[in-house]
Amino acid sequence: MKKMITIMMACFNEEENVNELYRRLNDSLNNIPNYDFKLLFIDNSSVDNTVEKLDQLAQKDSRITIIVNNRNFGHIRSPYWGLMQSEGDATICMASDLQDPPELIHLFIEEWQKGWKIVLATKPTSQTNFLVHALRKTYYEILDRISSIEIVKNTTGFGVYDREVIEHLKRINDPYPYMRGLVSELGYPIKTVEFKQPKRFAGISSNNFYSLYDMALLGIVNHSVVPIRSATFIGFICSILSFCIALYYLIMKLIYWDSFPLGFAPLVIGVFLFVGIQFIFLGVLGEYIISIQRTVRKLPTVTEKQRIHYDL
Repeated sequence: MKKMITIMMACFNEEENVNELYRRLNDSLNNIPNYDFKLLFIDNSSVDNTVEKLDQLAQKDSRITIIVNNRNFGHIRSPYWGLMQSEGDATICMASDLQDPPELIHLFIEEWQKGWKIVLATKPTSQTNFLVHALRKTYYEILDRISSIEIVKNTTGFGVYDREVIEHLKRINDPYPYMRGLVSELGYPIKTVEFKQPKRFAGISSNNFYSLYDMALLGIVNHSVVPIRSATFIGFICSILSFCIALYYLIMKLIYWDSFPLGFAPLVIGVFLFVGIQFIFLGVLGEYIISIQRTVRKLPTVTEKQRIHYDL
């Protein structure tokens, strides 16, 4: 019996890309014999004709199934839900904007055949915005240094996940996961495949500063205690420093009562410095509380509007 692999693709307003994605995907899969494939598209409540175009493709290709979300659940929850709904011996996750080239699929499968449970594509170089790519690389370096685990750098999650890995992720039941960190937490050896990330084929990316900031903080808060420990440590140092400064001014004032001015500037600078530090670390503490709240509320990762041609 042939092994079955699901290829899961997350979509949001990708009407200009889905036909080209399907063409290139089909060409790639035709060169991989001895496997059955399912093509699972999860649409994050697109407001263009993405779903209609996917439906048209599904009418011609029985391998295609579609999940349509009730609303836009964001770029973290939607693809994760798609991964959880996939079946088969393994699942390949990829974006639908063709920045994850379908031509790499055969390399993932070759490494998976060798026994690797997780194979991820990494993008040390990119044809996208230089500044954004540089900031991402810097972020991964920082995250790797402060994390308690080794997280694969320069990856978007594009790769193949064995069924055993997916079943572990289902049991964790994280409602708002940082996928790259989560798979590293499982402890499986990860094989990497390098590629040069191409530009988006068409359309405009839905990622913005807030979504990238959200993912960056999610990775730090979920997989490192360094920020909160730093807050405690720096708070302790600042307290000692404040006490020493206050003691110094008290002694100098007692010794030189008539000639030593109390000084207004040091007081203002000190107050603003320590208030600023307090606000920064209140924000850090707030991020950890948000992470706890998301877990405690037990909201569904995604709710679905409909499933089209779904027979998995």
